[in-house]
Amino acid sequence: MSASGPIIIIEDDPDDKEIFEEVLKELGILNKLVWLINAPDAFTYLKTTEEQPFLIICDINLPVQNGIEFKRQVDNDPQLRKKSIPFIFFTTAVQQSAVNEAYIHLTVQGFFQKSSNYENSRKAIKIIFDYWNLCRHPNSF
Repeated sequence: MSASGPIIIIEDDPDDKEIFEEVLKELGILNKLVWLINAPDAFTYLKTTEEQPFLIICDINLPVQNGIEFKRQVDNDPQLRKKSIPFIFFTTAVQQSAVNEAYIHLTVQGFFQKSSNYENSRKAIKIIFDYWNLCRHPNSF
């Protein structure tokens, strides 16, 4: 994993986008941010970028195609599977069926629930980034 690579955030809620930007700035995370508001645009970006993304953070509830369907599409694409990009769900509504699908049938590396509290959101985002900065991964060598 390229710790200096872009962070891909697939999120259609402008308020959540603003919170993410504030937290990342506060935490001193300097990676380029790539914001995409729907899964088809995210898939196109991932297929065409020459950069090795650091991390994908994806909402479940997205227009056009939900996050679960998007992750399935990524997993089924040999080119994207080979990139081994860490993939995290960060979503408001968490249903057991979605968590089961993510961990049993997909290659998701985390499933987090958004908080309406800024400090709790900050703590979760910090934990995610601290973990992936330390984690050994196929792309970290």
